[in-house]
Amino acid sequence: MHLILPPRLLEGDAVGIFSPSCAATAWIPERTELAIRFLESRGHRVICGKLTGKNAGYRSGTVAQRAEELNALIRDPDIRCIMAASGGFVSNSILPYIDYEALRRDPKIIVGYSDVTAVLLAVYAKTGLVPFYGPNLIPVFGEAMPYSEISYGYFREIVSGTAAFPHDYKMPAEWTEDSVGLEENDVQCTAINNQWICARKGSVQGRLIGGNLDTLYGIWGSEYMHEIRKGDILFLEENRGTPEKTERAFSHLELCGIFEKIGGLILGKSADYRPGKDGGKFHEPAMEILNRYDFPILAEFDCAHTKPMHTLPIGSEVLLNAGEKSLSLLTPAVK
Repeated sequence: MHLILPPRLLEGDAVGIFSPSCAATAWIPERTELAIRFLESRGHRVICGKLTGKNAGYRSGTVAQRAEELNALIRDPDIRCIMAASGGFVSNSILPYIDYEALRRDPKIIVGYSDVTAVLLAVYAKTGLVPFYGPNLIPVFGEAMPYSEISYGYFREIVSGTAAFPHDYKMPAEWTEDSVGLEENDVQCTAINNQWICARKGSVQGRLIGGNLDTLYGIWGSEYMHEIRKGDILFLEENRGTPEKTERAFSHLELCGIFEKIGGLILGKSADYRPGKDGGKFHEPAMEILNRYDFPILAEFDCAHTKPMHTLPIGSEVLLNAGEKSLSLLTPAVK
């Protein structure tokens, strides 16, 4: 399938907000408003989808309502970027009802992470349009500084087309998994000195594909999951994981033959990882399985539920050098 690059995001362009899963805009309206004001202060016009502020229990609306909210934003020629409000658990249920043909006719930036993985990979599989594994509105921009600003800078340099190429992803000096308060005197953030980890040396160039590990279960083997090809660079991240969940997930990927195909692996930080009394990190239980292969592995990359987060264009060509702890985007992801 031909790769489609969306037009770059310009100052003054409208950003549409959709709620493909949970009702976060209703549960935490003050953070929603703060996040909207943040984007507006950076020169964007924010257009909220029909389900903003709606609460249907564990989700923002019915399957039909959530699909129609997204389709309305896709069909609106004024909107140049569509950003998820938050994640959840049921984004995969709207995939058969997305207007992919309208998106092919009018390509635009689609961005989100976590459960939004399902929407991003479906868009890529059905249209060839490059989607962006990057900020959700509320958890990234609905908080106090400085991490919102850092994450926005990472997002902006990728989608505005202003970054020089090759574009080297820089390791943030520090990170946190804490939720940062809204008021200046409410900021209680544990900043941790950052360190990307080379789990196995090596350098490889390939197509970047991946997302949230749990969400992949909901689309694996369907027409909405793009085939993993020989030489791909797979990126994976997980939230609230445990060693047993990690072992099960990576064993599943091995049983599906994924590790026989890929050329390299990037593992993100896992927020609220629950390793038990032995301590440890997300990538460590996986290494018992991954040690049977020889591709390079970079772990603890900043690409998801921790703050700040980088923005990764799915389907783009990247260069991974695990020994140098580096990742470079080789060509622009927007036109």
